[in-house]
Amino acid sequence: MSYRYEVDVLHLLVSPEHAYFGRAKDGATEVPATDSGQVELVAGKGIVGDRFFGKAAHMDAAVTLFAVEALESIAAELGTGPFDPLLTRRNVFLRGAELAPLLGQDFILESGGEQVQLHAGRPAHPCAWMDKMLAPGAHKAMRGRGGIRCRVVSGGILHRGPAVLLSPVPLDPQRAGEATVLRPSRLP
Repeated sequence: MSYRYEVDVLHLLVSPEHAYFGRAKDGATEVPATDSGQVELVAGKGIVGDRFFGKAAHMDAAVTLFAVEALESIAAELGTGPFDPLLTRRNVFLRGAELAPLLGQDFILESGGEQVQLHAGRPAHPCAWMDKMLAPGAHKAMRGRGGIRCRVVSGGILHRGPAVLLSPVPLDPQRAGEATVLRPSRLP
């Protein structure tokens, strides 16, 4: 990997069940979700204990990464207080990482002395639930900065705290909160 970026893993969400289905007006389902200090990722399966772990339909998108700067920018644009990042239902929340250029690429997250290799396959598009869970207008504001959905190429333990993102393409951490048109730079 040609480029190295110091990042912070702020949250690691693991939820064994879906919370957002049906109509948003009916409210979210109460399901347990854990903001873990560390998670185990298994190649080709995802995050151990998560709702998408080992599900064939989700193996190429079992782990979602999200730049917390995007959520901060959305809150500022909507003029609302800070949002609970876990309400977005993404798995890995990073500070200091522009994610869009990683689409179509393999990259490495190194934390706690361990490495996990991921493949960024597609954008993590927001759903209409964001208007209910975050604030009116959040669904539209989150478009183009909802994060990326990834496949686990080589597993291991991912730890909360300081980390390093190793990328084959240049990233601009100053653009982490900006909305972009998310297109894979090459197909998986």
